[in-house]
Amino acid sequence: MQLYYPALICTLVLLQGCNDKNASNTIYRPDNGSASVLRSNLDASLTEMIQQHGLTGDPAQDRTLPSIETPLAQLGMKLFFSKTLSGDLEVACVTCHHPLLGGGDNLSLSIGVNASDPDVLGHKRLLMGNLTPGVPRNAPTTFNIGLWKQFMFHDGRVEATAAGITTPDVPYPQPDPLAGANLAHAQARFPVTSNHEMRGESFDAGGTTQSCRERLAERLGGYGNPDNLLQPAETQYWLAQFRAAYQQPDAQAQELITEQSIASALAEYERSQVFTHTPWKQYVQGDLTAISDTAKHGALLFFRKRGEGGHECVACHRGDFFTDEQFRNVLMPPVGPGKGNTDPDNQQDYGRWLVTRNPEDKFRFRTPSLLNVAVTGPWGHNGVFTSLEGMVEHMLNPFQSALNYDPAQLQQANIPSQQLQRNLREMLGSNTDMAGQAYQQEDVQYLVAFLNTLTDPCVTSTACLSKWIPPAQQDPQGLQLDARFEP
Repeated sequence: MQLYYPALICTLVLLQGCNDKNASNTIYRPDNGSASVLRSNLDASLTEMIQQHGLTGDPAQDRTLPSIETPLAQLGMKLFFSKTLSGDLEVACVTCHHPLLGGGDNLSLSIGVNASDPDVLGHKRLLMGNLTPGVPRNAPTTFNIGLWKQFMFHDGRVEATAAGITTPDVPYPQPDPLAGANLAHAQARFPVTSNHEMRGESFDAGGTTQSCRERLAERLGGYGNPDNLLQPAETQYWLAQFRAAYQQPDAQAQELITEQSIASALAEYERSQVFTHTPWKQYVQGDLTAISDTAKHGALLFFRKRGEGGHECVACHRGDFFTDEQFRNVLMPPVGPGKGNTDPDNQQDYGRWLVTRNPEDKFRFRTPSLLNVAVTGPWGHNGVFTSLEGMVEHMLNPFQSALNYDPAQLQQANIPSQQLQRNLREMLGSNTDMAGQAYQQEDVQYLVAFLNTLTDPCVTSTACLSKWIPPAQQDPQGLQLDARFEP
């Protein structure tokens, strides 16, 4: 029996030079293993969607990103895992952004300083005493940080503009002359300045964000007026590391170990975390067996418009990076300590408004990328959803989900929720960006199956991620954070 599939076959082998004229006169005889794949209506519909949205499967194709093997990325990795960059030598960047925790910390709200055990990471990381978490937002993943083109942080307070990169150090929207060479460099300069994240209350007390960075650099390099918390062997260790990475074997510490060189190395390490080799990428690039039929159903729901059999998630999660990098109010249940409030009784987070002061920006937060989303929970800018299914259900009907939100689902102690209803009423008085829609429960399972295809297998493999984790305790003073993950 002769089988004719000219249009579909042409689509599948386009990269091999097929064209409509040749295909119309060609007889194809697929073997039994491929016939069922070629007949799939799911694949035909998805092929149309992929073409319609101009997808290539590769969000990194136009980006030049470093390898983890480069000397500067290796220095950045050592710094990323070092407690020397925290005020009281108890926290490292990796405390909130560990590769084995999806580039985050597995907590709704991060715990930086004042942890009961500084080396315990993950959901068993606890604050001393009965303290309320001071960090108001969920830790964004560092995975694929080099693919962001416009904004860093949930509220976009680091932004790439035509005039330069803006940061909180300079009144918005003026560019910050010290922001650095790229968004990751600018972002890396800020966690060390946060009292709740890394700085603590006593280090450089009364100083500015810039003086804090400079004091840390002086302490690391053993010059200026360090606080003597580091031993000579420690500062010599870091001088040798910086000399090797920057290929300046005779440079002195004060000219080589600066807040800018520290941030540059940290950014290089973060930008090397490129995890985009997903089953979805394989599917888009021609392997029709790379994802399941369940996931294909989910993909159609994701891409199709409302009223045409879909939920149009792609309206915000566009392109191969699955984000338009814009800000929206999706009625994320407002729990947590709030951010940027001078009134201690106000536990509200106004999102993008904190940067722009534009009333239209209240409660708007950056659209996250969905790459590796299955491993980057809890979800939401404040980590209010602890299952991916719950997050999907919320996005399908934000209003109803917010009204019915139960803080009992939080898996972290002492997250403030007593002002949930009051905060929600205020939020509902602002412009929301998503209307609810009818859906079947099976739609949630289809969408979750699709979202799981956006996971690079490397991020679930300890062996694969080992390149981004330094060997245990290389630091002469024992200040490398070698994480413990307790069951």
